[in-house]
Amino acid sequence: MSRRAPVLLRAAVTALLLAVLTVVPSAASAARAPAPPAVRAPAAILVEPATGDVVFQRGAHQRRPIASTTKLMTALVTLEHASLDDVMTTVAYRAAPAESVAGFRAGEKVTVRDLLRALLVTSANDAAATLAQRVAGSRPAFVRMMNARARQLGLTDTHYDNPIGLDGPSNYSSVTDLVKLTLILRRNAFFRETTDLARVTLRSGAHPRTFPNRNMLVRTVPAVNGVKTGHTNRAGYILVGSASRDGITVVSAVLDEPSEAARDSDSLNLLRYGLDRYHLVTAVRSGQVLGHAGLAHRSEQVDLVAGTTVRRTARRGDKLVVRLSGAPTELDGPLAKGARVGTVLVVQRGRTVARIPLVTARPVDAATFLDRLRDWLDRPVTLLLLGAFALCSLYLVLLRRRAVRRRQARRRGAPVA
Repeated sequence: MSRRAPVLLRAAVTALLLAVLTVVPSAASAARAPAPPAVRAPAAILVEPATGDVVFQRGAHQRRPIASTTKLMTALVTLEHASLDDVMTTVAYRAAPAESVAGFRAGEKVTVRDLLRALLVTSANDAAATLAQRVAGSRPAFVRMMNARARQLGLTDTHYDNPIGLDGPSNYSSVTDLVKLTLILRRNAFFRETTDLARVTLRSGAHPRTFPNRNMLVRTVPAVNGVKTGHTNRAGYILVGSASRDGITVVSAVLDEPSEAARDSDSLNLLRYGLDRYHLVTAVRSGQVLGHAGLAHRSEQVDLVAGTTVRRTARRGDKLVVRLSGAPTELDGPLAKGARVGTVLVVQRGRTVARIPLVTARPVDAATFLDRLRDWLDRPVTLLLLGAFALCSLYLVLLRRRAVRRRQARRRGAPVA
């Protein structure tokens, strides 16, 4: 057998064994899957964005008043049509006694950055009024922009009739749409940073102003990093929440809670449930050996390794499957270290969630003439041919010797054997 045949056999067996690698959480981690959260809100949802999982839902598409969570769309439209460093002149706003305001007076020069911070952290209605007027020219025009954007985003349960969240006959949304909108907003670094502030100081305007975040959970629970509160008599108590821990982020929403305490309790139960239910799994590490390939004309092999690391959010108990696509059993050089020779697929719940290069762990030189000669000589068919040639040669030699003896015998007159 060829010297390189065992190498190729080992490479083929290894490729077969490594064609499917499964990352299996331990039995202990699977056993730690938390019990479903206790939630009393009539409409509630919890989403894990990395997987797209809706982890919990109740009344997911019920259209309900949404109070100041309306300001999420006010923030999105502003971020898309104004610069944070733009300066706006505040408009007059007559607030009812129970309304939340930052205390801006008409004519102050305030940056969009500070107006948005007031809007999102202290839920300032006067900030919303100024943003609507200055971005669109009038409040009705701004509301039209809000509704147009909602349609573009596919928020089919949503309609606005003001930029503030005051109770109105057609100002409503659902927990599903609120979370969709929040996930879009969370792509913006300024939004993420602002909604995670325990308190904010506004430097522009007539004088500095400092406000605590109306979201008590942001101020008291380290993992909670957003997003927006709301309350009116008609809407009840509302909270769109978010939390992050150990690389996992979850987003929740509750509507029509009877009190701030109930709102916070349900939100915290949802967020903790989501954080406990998911974890980060390293499916494959950069440089991890996933297979081997023999080298053409040589009794050697080269390791095939992952080109990059893949980490995925997974539900506890889930399996991540690593498969090789196009992995060779034999290679010939020259190839540099890290040369792509195939693809590593990471599959989660039957869906390919990552594709990374399968690469060589070291350089591969081209086979030399001597390598090719040795390989040719080691092949069984070569040995058979050489053996046949030797037998033929021996036979011809014997025939020649016999012919010579006959000629010699004839010359001597002796009988030929």
